[in-house]
Amino acid sequence: MARESVKARQRKREAMVAKFAEKRAALKAAGDYAALDQLPKNASPVRLKNRCQLTGRPKGYMRQFGLCRNMFRDMALAGKIPGVRKASW
Repeated sequence: MARESVKARQRKREAMVAKFAEKRAALKAAGDYAALDQLPKNASPVRLKNRCQLTGRPKGYMRQFGLCRNMFRDMALAGKIPGVRKASW
């Protein structure tokens, strides 16, 4: 499980990316790279990292569900993810 400070930092980056998304798009379309450079570094979507919504784990992330593989398995076996069940053949 990730530390709370790491999860908080990620949430802060997500909020900043959302806040400056429109402004970044306008500056990019205008080709004003000097003004784009003045925006905060964390406003860039490249700095975001996919993390598990429950634990904050950065590795083994499943984009379709927003969970890491461990939490996905636990929730799927508990029946908490609709339409997902363990395969058997």
